Formats: sequence, structure tokens, C-alpha cells
Amino acid sequence: MMNEAQLAAELEFQEGWKDGGHEGELIPRGPFRFSAALAYMGRSENECLFYVDQDQDRVYKWIEAGSERVLVEIFGGSEDRTVRLRFLDEVAHGNPQARLAAARYVWEWFDLGTDLDAFYRLAESDLLLGPLTQRFYGLRCIGIPDLFEALCWAILGQQINLAFAYTLKRRFVESYGASMAWDGRKFWTFPAPEAIAELSVADLTPLQLTSKKAEYVLETAARMADGRLTKERLLRLGDAEAVERELTAVRGIGPWTAHYVMMRCLRLPSAFPAGDVGLQNAVKHLFGMDSKPTPAELRRLAAGWSGFEAYATFYLWRVLY
Repeated sequence: MMNEAQLAAELEFQEGWKDGGHEGELIPRGPFRFSAALAYMGRSENECLFYVDQDQDRVYKWIEAGSERVLVEIFGGSEDRTVRLRFLDEVAHGNPQARLAAARYVWEWFDLGTDLDAFYRLAESDLLLGPLTQRFYGLRCIGIPDLFEALCWAILGQQINLAFAYTLKRRFVESYGASMAWDGRKFWTFPAPEAIAELSVADLTPLQLTSKKAEYVLETAARMADGRLTKERLLRLGDAEAVERELTAVRGIGPWTAHYVMMRCLRLPSAFPAGDVGLQNAVKHLFGMDSKPTPAELRRLAAGWSGFEAYATFYLWRVLY
């Protein structure tokens, strides 16, 4: 059962989705630029879960849409201020529920329901954030709607650089995910936790996961496969501190991983990974500091960002990548 906030969010989505059959349109809440989203999404050519066509300003993704998987072409509409969806699978043309589920995924993926105007009002008087909101105007916090994918991406990325994290994800997805071919290109979905829970550490270490990371991924998969850990349960907790406690009770999930997932998947606006090296480097760069700020210094800096810590983090990350 949805709580009040979830119900309000669903109603906003329903109002923002215009289904035209073969195509549809999502109308975001507040400022949005598809080109800003596209620039962010095209940062790695090693991304395996969607394809960015930079020449045609398009994103292609094979989306889990209820009981179906549908291939969707995503592009900007109405002077870059909306998101257009073109359904490339005939199965979606006669299935409004599949189109609705795919549209809901994109709405959440692009975070189109957030009131960005409120964040921009807060940032106007902030020395650090003010220039960034002008520089990246209309950029939404591109997320990871699937909880298992978000957790695995955070675990795989622990203590390695971003380029190698993408390589590990590709190996993991291409080894255990589902795929389909279209127009000479393969499209993938992220492996299901039920499939990964049946594996062993010995199955994952040949992908160059460390034994510890393999154990963490398997533990997470087992908890999700048997229902101990679900996105719905975490969202029902509501309170960020309660969510952090729930997540960090899982082996391999520390405060950084918890806040990353709270930010990119659960969309908790107060999520703030103060121990993140990228966040520290961004602040160091923007302020011209000799050394990186400590997590405590970052928390003091974020005192004026209450309710928008996650968006502040995302805009600061965008300075670097």
C-alpha cells in the first residue's frame, strides 16, 4: 500500500504522462533540459544498460515494463523541456499497461517529479551551488530505479576508479543478464537477484571482483531474493536514518553505499555521502583549497542545503564527471 507521499508522486506521474500509442510524452515538474541529461548519460562509452546516440540526441534502453520488456527510444521534445518516448517493440503498441510501466520507469530514472524550482531558489544565495545551477540548469539527478542494480553498482564501485567500475558492471551484466538484439546492437537488462543468489564466490571472481565484493553481492542478492530486503519496505520506513540503519545492517553496505542508494534509487532528498572522495574533490576544486575537506567540514557546509543535500551532491559531482 502506498503512503501519502508515494500516492502524491504517482498522481503527479499520471498527470505528466501523455500516451500517444506508438509514442508518448513525459512533462516534467519544473525546469528540465533533456540535453543536460543526455550530456551526463553519455559520460562513459562502456555503459552497457543503455545506449546514447550522441549524433542523434537519443537514448535507447530495454526496460522491464511489468510482465514485458520493451525497447524504448528516448529523446527531447518541446524545445528540450520534455521527454519523448518511442516504443520500438510491437508488443508495446497494443499494450497500454506496458507503455505505462515503461513511462513510469523513465519518469523515475530521470527524476521528473522533483520540484527543481525549490532547489534553485535555495541555491540562489549559496556561493557554491548558485553558479552550478546556472551552469547545469535543467539537469535532473539521473537515478537507478532498480534497487538490486543500485546496490550492486555501489558495491562494485567501492574503492576503485569509475572506469574500472564500468568494466566490472559490463562483465557482470553480460555474464548473467538478459539480452536482445536490435538494429545491430545488443541491449541488456540487469541480472535478477534470484539468479545471482544461486551463484558462488567462485562464479564471480573470474570477472575480477574481489572475494569480498563477490560475497557482498551474493549476500545482497540473497536478501532480495527471499524478500528480506525490498525497495517497497525501505520506502515505507520513510525516515532517512531508519533507512540507513536497515541498509547498513547488510554485510558490505556501509554509510557511503547506503547514502548513494538512498540518493540514486530511493530518492531521499537528505541523502548526503559526506565521505565520498568525488564530492570532496569537487568542493576542493571549486573553492581552490589545498586539501580535501573532511566529512565533518562537508556536513557543516551542507547545513544550508537541508532537504536538498542529494541534489547538491549530484550537481557537485557533475563538476568532475
